[in-house]
Amino acid sequence: MTSSELGGKPVKESTGGTRERIKAVALELFTEHGYEKTSLREIAERLNVTKAALYYHFKSKDEIVSSFVHDRLDRMDALIAWAEMQPATLATRQELIARYADTMFATEEYAVMRFFEQNQTVLKSLTAGQRMRDRMMRLALALARGDDSPGAQLRAVVALFAVHSSWFAIRGPQVTDAERRKLALEVADELLARIGEG
Repeated sequence: MTSSELGGKPVKESTGGTRERIKAVALELFTEHGYEKTSLREIAERLNVTKAALYYHFKSKDEIVSSFVHDRLDRMDALIAWAEMQPATLATRQELIARYADTMFATEEYAVMRFFEQNQTVLKSLTAGQRMRDRMMRLALALARGDDSPGAQLRAVVALFAVHSSWFAIRGPQVTDAERRKLALEVADELLARIGEG
């Protein structure tokens, strides 16, 4: 189903473009109404397509969530692979957290972060959520590499949380994304500087 007919509507975008559109609309609805209260029918209606057309791309809401989590996992895997090829130094840790912040502050990531924040209990039961937690722990291990102490592991996790929580903990429309990112990295760098000290 490329440029033929999608639910009676002519489609001018590729299958990949259609999938991205479905994911964007689903995220919007999941964030507005919650994952459990949003049906595939509502997603299809918002897209102005038939449910059958939606099924062509995604068989369930879980598949939709898995698809945008998969995109995020790919980016995290690339970061982890990069870090594992670098020396276990403070400079590497700071560069890794900065690269992670870059992915977190990308425009398309904002909706995903809002979804994660508002649907944490649902994510715990989904396979995608379990895979995300696994990657976060691997990323924390990459940040703490060279220091196996419990303190290093905790500082690495909290450094990641500083980047995450900056989306929600720093309130107010006067704070720009650039300022939010800068503050998050300042806090993360303070924590990372203590790794490997002892």
